[in-house]
Amino acid sequence: MKIIDTSIIISTYNSPTWLQKVLWSFEQQTFKDFEIVIADDGSGLETKTLIEAMKSELSYPIQHIWHEDNGFQKTIILNKATVAAKGHYLVYTDGDCMARADFLQVHINRREAGYFLSGGYFKLPMSISELISEEDIKTQRCFDITWLKSHGLKSSFKNNKITSKGLKQKLLNLLTPTTATWNGHNASGYKKDIIAANGYDERMQYGGEDRELGERLFNAGIKAKQVRYSAICLHLDHERGYVKPEMIEKNLKIRATTKQEKLTRTPFGIETL
Repeated sequence: MKIIDTSIIISTYNSPTWLQKVLWSFEQQTFKDFEIVIADDGSGLETKTLIEAMKSELSYPIQHIWHEDNGFQKTIILNKATVAAKGHYLVYTDGDCMARADFLQVHINRREAGYFLSGGYFKLPMSISELISEEDIKTQRCFDITWLKSHGLKSSFKNNKITSKGLKQKLLNLLTPTTATWNGHNASGYKKDIIAANGYDERMQYGGEDRELGERLFNAGIKAKQVRYSAICLHLDHERGYVKPEMIEKNLKIRATTKQEKLTRTPFGIETL
């Protein structure tokens, strides 16, 4: 049986059109030694049908890890996907984030024992998100600033995320005021480190649930590398109807405890007490 180097864990929930575009983007990766593990938080039949159809079209293996829809339980399904992952190195992203062709190669080139990598995303408006086709992804023109501007993208400093190369890219990664944190849409680390932290805290719902895992990794002595301007993914637009203020409040309290008590492992993770 072939040993897989890296597992890409992609969270999704009832967004098959966006997920299909994301899966197409991973077909274009220059780094090929990976599997996709879809962490599905209870999507319906349309998503399952899409994944089954895509398996025969794509060159990489896919695991579809699913549980029943019982509200926002992303942390639980991410832990199940983490355990199922066959790679020793894990890259986490979302089912609405299309990866540029060099996305995985950046994560592989920059990985290092004792570190995790922290990336960002480039937000697209709904008009461009809907417009992007399989051909646009195959040719990579959807990652080209000229093509994006020709379809209505406005000028902004943030456009540097997808235009920076070489020294400029290195300087922006170094100088960005954004702290290197564990971002669920674009982060990677060694599976052994994530297992040692006991994965995501399953009490947490939307709002900083990914950051909290990173804070435990920091407490364990793992450092972070900034790849915000190097590992590029485009975020497809969508509504967030699942966000509730009480979720945010509860998560902030859990994160405060993690920091105050310098926790390196949650008892509410992969292995529960």
